[in-house]
Amino acid sequence: MSDLASNVGNPIRLGVLGLGRAFTLMLPTFLKDPRITLVAAFDPRDAAGKQFEKTFSGVAHASPDALCADPNVEWIYIATPHQMHAEHVALAAKHGKSAIVEKPMAITIDDCTRMIEACERAGTRLIIGHSHSFNAPVLLARRLIDSGNFGAVRFVHAMQYTDFLYRPRRAEELNTSQGGGVVFSQAAHQIDIVRLLAGGMTASVRATTGKWDASRPTEGAFTAMLNFEGGAFASVTYNGYGFYDTDILMDGIGELGRRKDPNAHHNTRMRLSEVVDEAHEAAMKAERNFGGRLFVPPDAAAPEAAQHFGPTLVSCEGGDLRLTPQGVEVFDKTGRRFIAADISAVPRGEVIDELWDVARDGKEPLHNGHWSRATLEVCLAILESSRRSVDIMPKLQVGYIPPPPDHA
Repeated sequence: MSDLASNVGNPIRLGVLGLGRAFTLMLPTFLKDPRITLVAAFDPRDAAGKQFEKTFSGVAHASPDALCADPNVEWIYIATPHQMHAEHVALAAKHGKSAIVEKPMAITIDDCTRMIEACERAGTRLIIGHSHSFNAPVLLARRLIDSGNFGAVRFVHAMQYTDFLYRPRRAEELNTSQGGGVVFSQAAHQIDIVRLLAGGMTASVRATTGKWDASRPTEGAFTAMLNFEGGAFASVTYNGYGFYDTDILMDGIGELGRRKDPNAHHNTRMRLSEVVDEAHEAAMKAERNFGGRLFVPPDAAAPEAAQHFGPTLVSCEGGDLRLTPQGVEVFDKTGRRFIAADISAVPRGEVIDELWDVARDGKEPLHNGHWSRATLEVCLAILESSRRSVDIMPKLQVGYIPPPPDHA
């Protein structure tokens, strides 16, 4: 890592708050991207802290406060449970540290607002990510829309079928009031993608959610119709009950950009059938994460394709755009053609692109607090619409702003 970092004049010195599942998924990025150096961390699991010191030669602090106070830490990567994000952003801001926060931004609008205001008062920066709207094919599709060659976006269709609900979970992850279920964890990806492609300004939400397994008492599925200012609309569907797998429609490439075992969902359910009780399941999850007994270091090979979040189609006035793990397939008056995405050799390198732009070049983040609060507002509207069987009209939406020409 240090040899790679020496090729970048001033790598971002990152402190990590939370070494659980989110960090484990970002680990390949942190190991390979020379623009980042991990200098410190905190996690309540002693084994995770020791593994951090061994892997990164960094400091494992004894508390979140000590991590945020560390003068060698420049930015804080907050990967703690959803309901802790507001507290930890406020703590980082108190110590003058900017933060990049895992999705979802929080589980209430008030907490999102607290995060935005804490950073504004402290003069620190705030980025929310990783969400799959960072993915190279999504950003390519957005640039194609921005080109004006296809006219206005009129309809977006997004669909994803996974085994989300049957992966090992802590009890809170199966409790909607504590941020559990697919709406908080997975709609945060899907809605961010759809808002980015359709312009951001969601005008109304009508949705139905599904809770079909009493042993996993939270939302495992939803479908929603979103209407946007300007006339575009979107159909968004997610099913996390672990039977059908939409990666079949993505050339057999899984969400993380690598070829996927076609029996993955069945295997997930079989592993869960061996769980004895709640504590056993939580321990199973912890042991798979960084520092755990069952932790498997990430594949060192470059990804085969871009990461993705299932089949997504964008219908514009002058053509249709189909997002694939390799790029965007275009259907328009000239016929059918494929435009390859620039796939980073570093998984989720697009997240670091945005972090670098903000931290080193002083640019405004696309995935800032206001943008991500608007995404959470739509996620909450999905829950409320289903509960009340009514349309919900979001009030805190923000529009997508195209980047300057030199970024196009």
